[in-house]
Amino acid sequence: MIITELKPLDQIINMVQPYKKIFVVGCTGCGTICHTCGDAQVKNMAGMIGGIRNVVGTIVLEYPCDARVVNTALYEEVGDDHVDAFLVMACGAGIQTISETFDTVCIPAVETIGLGKTEVVGRYIERCRACGDCILYDTAGICPMTRCAKGLMNGPCGGQADGKCEVGGWKNDCAWVLIYERLKKLGRLGQFKEFRDAKKHKLSVGPRELVWRREYEDDFK
Repeated sequence: MIITELKPLDQIINMVQPYKKIFVVGCTGCGTICHTCGDAQVKNMAGMIGGIRNVVGTIVLEYPCDARVVNTALYEEVGDDHVDAFLVMACGAGIQTISETFDTVCIPAVETIGLGKTEVVGRYIERCRACGDCILYDTAGICPMTRCAKGLMNGPCGGQADGKCEVGGWKNDCAWVLIYERLKKLGRLGQFKEFRDAKKHKLSVGPRELVWRREYEDDFK
């Protein structure tokens, strides 16, 4: 299970300030168990944010970390209507799944602080390190902790060429090139120049392991 806790309200208010039309997204999964992302919390958040910005809608998705759910349930709810920003009450994986689907700013309303064990058959691609110090707003919904091989908080480094990372033989996209391009697309390129402090690694501890069963390898080719 993914464990989350709400960000301080003043941080959330500061992030939503530049945007007029806010859509609040919650989660019926792990976040509901943590009492951070369920129906009651989404309604409460919409009420608080509604005092300073126009909340155009809310929805509590069944697993917003599942691209299939986002592409159906959330897209059916929002469609092509103009939304300035999603305020996402879900784990880092959910925030990034929504960010990868919509060309819209995604604002994290919670911190992802831990991962519990879940028995699932399949293959998994890490998108969140559960560091407890989320900067996805600053990096356009792309986590440098997981997508940069060196975990750099400022980049790109000198080890990228044509948008590819030297680690792994130039096969993987450079996270900081992805961040640059997405910030540029969202009209927020000035954010790229902001200096980000070193990660507070004491907020998360190991050991960590992601495993996918090789007997299912052919299913993903």
